[in-house]
Amino acid sequence: MLRRLHHEQPDSFAFTPANQAWAEAQMTKYPEGRQASAVIPILWRAQEQEGWVTKPALEYVADMLGMAYIRVLEVASFYFMFQLQPTGSVAHIQVCGTTSCMICGAEDLIAVCKDKIAAKPHMLSADGKFSWEEVECLGSCTNAPMAQIGKDYYEDLTAASFTKLIDDLAAGKAVVPGPQNGRYAAEPKSGLTSLKDYEADKPQYNASAALATELGDGVKRIQGDEVPLLTPWVGKDGVVAGRAAAEPTPAAPERPKPAAKQAEDAKKETAPKKKAPVKKSDAATPAQPEAAAAKVTEPKAEPKAEATETVEEKAPETLTAAREGGADDLKLLKGVGPKLEQTLNELGFFHFDQIAKWTEAEVAWVDARLKFKGRIERDGWIDQAKQLASGEETEFAKSAKTDGRYKDKS
Repeated sequence: MLRRLHHEQPDSFAFTPANQAWAEAQMTKYPEGRQASAVIPILWRAQEQEGWVTKPALEYVADMLGMAYIRVLEVASFYFMFQLQPTGSVAHIQVCGTTSCMICGAEDLIAVCKDKIAAKPHMLSADGKFSWEEVECLGSCTNAPMAQIGKDYYEDLTAASFTKLIDDLAAGKAVVPGPQNGRYAAEPKSGLTSLKDYEADKPQYNASAALATELGDGVKRIQGDEVPLLTPWVGKDGVVAGRAAAEPTPAAPERPKPAAKQAEDAKKETAPKKKAPVKKSDAATPAQPEAAAAKVTEPKAEPKAEATETVEEKAPETLTAAREGGADDLKLLKGVGPKLEQTLNELGFFHFDQIAKWTEAEVAWVDARLKFKGRIERDGWIDQAKQLASGEETEFAKSAKTDGRYKDKS
């Protein structure tokens, strides 16, 4: 199913302070340079806050994790749990339509949605309070038919109980998740047949319903302050478990938001050549002590992400045409396709050894002129170019030649 961003988008997005702290804390779970691994939970928190994933939210998360916008869009459009269109201001209802629920009356629940909310899935109700969709199995077959509303499951539904549930939500009344027919959990409808000793003193609600009732955030837009922020993987000394104490792991609230991954990649390639091209602000300069400069293998100092934003561009040496013998096949660089190769040629780059010599300032110059900003560092063009210029083959180049994707050049 093709999924696109909604045609109407808000002007901007920003996490609440509490959600921002939570998102930055998630990033500390992963080694420096691997913050993109946090994309799904952070996107999910954006959806919990706004109700759906907006284009500004995608871009915000991408900048935060140092990812290309298209990469984050690929994630959001691939996983159907991410809503790419506005949802109801009160609740988005997901009705299970798989075998068990369908046999037990899911079609009746869908009919209620069509009658009370909107004729088609993903459409807003007339008052904007509700939206709905049919989804695949939600794993509560014993209590079919059921629907997920916000965070919680509402089970053992009938058309009548489902209608009342929607009416109560619309009126702002407190609703209790779980079975809606008097069943406690997932015991037989006829009553308990075992473990009867535990029936007399059982709590009012099963554990799931009790927690949902206590927190009261089932259909609430999450602001981040509902529960305390916990980061058990970070010690009291600020060191993430499993990492060396000497490694300067950033505390979540202090972590710079944009370009975390690009900062690491850029440093790997240019640390020995920092002297000339890099022009840093007064605030960033003290973060480059001599000891850190000498220790090239330590790429995690916090201000590095800012450094990539203040690199002064410098035009690299270019050619007006390829040297005698013809141009190198730049498409053998991972991340370079025919269009990008043409752009590089137009900029004056025809050979691997040209790319292999780029400095950080020259990378910034080229990056500013490509339509795929950040790809040079992300795909490691310089390392690939050095290897190819020396006569060696990269794994990507080998596979590209083997599968014949570039038949125009032998």
